[in-house]
Amino acid sequence: MIFLENEKVKIAVMPLGAELCSLYHKQHRLQYLWQAGDAWTKHSPVLFPIVGQLKNNEYIHQQKKYTLPRHGFAREKKFSVFEQKENQITFRLSDDEQTQKNYPFTFHFDIQYQLIKSEIIITYSVTNTGTDKMYFSVGAHPAFRVPLDLRDTYDDYYLEFDQEEQSGQWPLKDGLIEVAPIPFFNSQKIYLTKEIFSNDALVFKKINSNKVHLHSNKHQHGISVTVNQCPFLGIWAAKGADFLCIEPWQGIADGVQATGEIAEKEGILGLEAGKNYQYRWAIELY
Repeated sequence: MIFLENEKVKIAVMPLGAELCSLYHKQHRLQYLWQAGDAWTKHSPVLFPIVGQLKNNEYIHQQKKYTLPRHGFAREKKFSVFEQKENQITFRLSDDEQTQKNYPFTFHFDIQYQLIKSEIIITYSVTNTGTDKMYFSVGAHPAFRVPLDLRDTYDDYYLEFDQEEQSGQWPLKDGLIEVAPIPFFNSQKIYLTKEIFSNDALVFKKINSNKVHLHSNKHQHGISVTVNQCPFLGIWAAKGADFLCIEPWQGIADGVQATGEIAEKEGILGLEAGKNYQYRWAIELY
């Protein structure tokens, strides 16, 4: 485990998946991140080189078929520490013989964590080190403790978007995105109950909001997630679990009518040889 802290917060990251495992506010004496458990054994996995599930767990590139598990392989790979400063650390994953068997691209994937006061800024950086166009998606999957205070209940919490969201909610069928959305029951707020995730995650497209806030009706502590108008957003919790995932995605699961061609996949990013792509999001604790 590798630790990073300033006067406000202390975080812990493990090299496996470069996964954030602790978000502790030193002044509030509060742990904000789900500490894993039987309901879900992860804390905050990073999704790469796909987000969500592929149809039949397969894709086609240059007439050849490959397989990838749900959310890709990065969360199960060990990253190395590429650079470390006083309030900042960068982890790197590069392609290897194992990744190339089912992902025929060469790359560097860097994950940077930076602390500024009570905010953790996370930057994903992908560099195409090959000679052909590289196709990928990347996304976050942090699980926050709900309730934060053990005197609260899950139903005391709600999510608030900073803009009205009008695209509707996209249902999932066996992990794949349905053809049409259903109306979003409130354009700016989601009042939490454990029942709302009984049919899997809530998935949104074309997000207008820059920030999504997790509030309590009982106290002033909460979380703001800066999603920077990400094209896709997932909200999820395991059945009956005391956490909530707020997931900014640069990519999405296959649709039920997906062709399997990676270049045609919804939300897929194409990166030319030698080029770099970055996405930055943030978590603020209060």
